[in-house]
Amino acid sequence: MAALTEHTILPLPRFDTPVRLLIVVAPYYRAVADGLIAGARAAAERAGAAVDLAEVPGALEIPSAISLAGRLESHDGFVALGCVIRGETTHYDTVCNDSSRGLMLLGLQGLCIGNGILTVENMDQAMVRAAPDGQDKGGGAVAAALHLIALKRLWSGSSDPNAGLDPFRLARELDGSGSA
Repeated sequence: MAALTEHTILPLPRFDTPVRLLIVVAPYYRAVADGLIAGARAAAERAGAAVDLAEVPGALEIPSAISLAGRLESHDGFVALGCVIRGETTHYDTVCNDSSRGLMLLGLQGLCIGNGILTVENMDQAMVRAAPDGQDKGGGAVAAALHLIALKRLWSGSSDPNAGLDPFRLARELDGSGSA
């Protein structure tokens, strides 16, 4: 059924001033992490964003690392990358739910975060989702962070003419007039 679902992918926003991202990755499954990182770096490069990379032991440490870095205010946004594969115990549910909840709470506090932590049933699913020439969830997480950064800059009310961004579509046409 999922093969029949249509997906809309927004174009990457363009920025007048540089964007700096911090990718925080849990390389527990190194091959999966490497694919996610490659996709994330490629998407950041297409958008002209600078990237720093930090590794943490597992998915549960990603929100904590982003929280610590967010206090430094040296990055415009953050990208969470990792993979959790279902095992025989309920630990999978704890890691998936708590890492996601931690990222969401940080986002609600104003951090711009793209969540690329895969939650899958097996390694085959993980590899398809991580591959830059597959589903490219690493690149998708960068795109999500960049869109949040663009919105934050747009809505910040800054009087600095260089703080803005080039016009881009915030949403599809809602009333047929071309304005959202």
